[in-house]
Amino acid sequence: MHRGHDHDHHHHPHAGGHAGHGAQPAHPVPGSVGHNAPGGRAVQWQTPHLPHEPAPAADPRTLDLDLVEAAFLEGFGRAPDPVSFLRLAGVPFVGEDGDGRRHHLLRVETADTMDVGAVMPLLGGEGVRYDPLPAKLTSRRRTLQFAYHDGRQVVRLDFSAARRLADRTDAAMVAFDPPTP
Repeated sequence: MHRGHDHDHHHHPHAGGHAGHGAQPAHPVPGSVGHNAPGGRAVQWQTPHLPHEPAPAADPRTLDLDLVEAAFLEGFGRAPDPVSFLRLAGVPFVGEDGDGRRHHLLRVETADTMDVGAVMPLLGGEGVRYDPLPAKLTSRRRTLQFAYHDGRQVVRLDFSAARRLADRTDAAMVAFDPPTP
C-alpha cells in the first residue's frame, strides 16, 4: 500500500528518471525499494500525523522530578533537622494511597552503589564472561527509598510514590501543665 506521499510522480520517457531525484534509472533496480534505492537520495522526510488535540499538560509537581530527587539526596544527609527537611520536600509522615490504606513513615533509606564489573552471556547461552571495568567505565548511583508501614508490613516507596501519597499527617499536640506558683 502506498500512502503518505504529498507529491506527484512525473514519469519522463528519458533515462534520467524522476524530476528532482538525481540520476536514477527509469525503472527500479531489482532489489531496490522506492526512494531508498542505492545511488538515490531521500527527497522527503515522512513524519506521522500527530493528533490535532493538544497534549495533556504535565503535572507541575512531576516536572524535573529526577533533579528534585537528586537535590533531596544531596541535602537530606546534611540537614540539621531531617523532619523539617521531609516536610519541605512534601513527603508525608502519614500518607494515604489510592486504595485508602494509611502508610506511616518509619525511615528514609539511602544507598550508594558502584558498578565495577560486567557480565556478558557467551554465544550459545552456555555460561557468562566476567570482566572488571576500567575506572572510566565504572558508575556510581545513589538510591533513595522511604520505608512506610501500611498496618501489615513495611512498604518501600520511591521519591515519586511517597510524594503522591495524600498527606494525612496530623499536627502533634503537646499539652503543658500551667506552671505552679
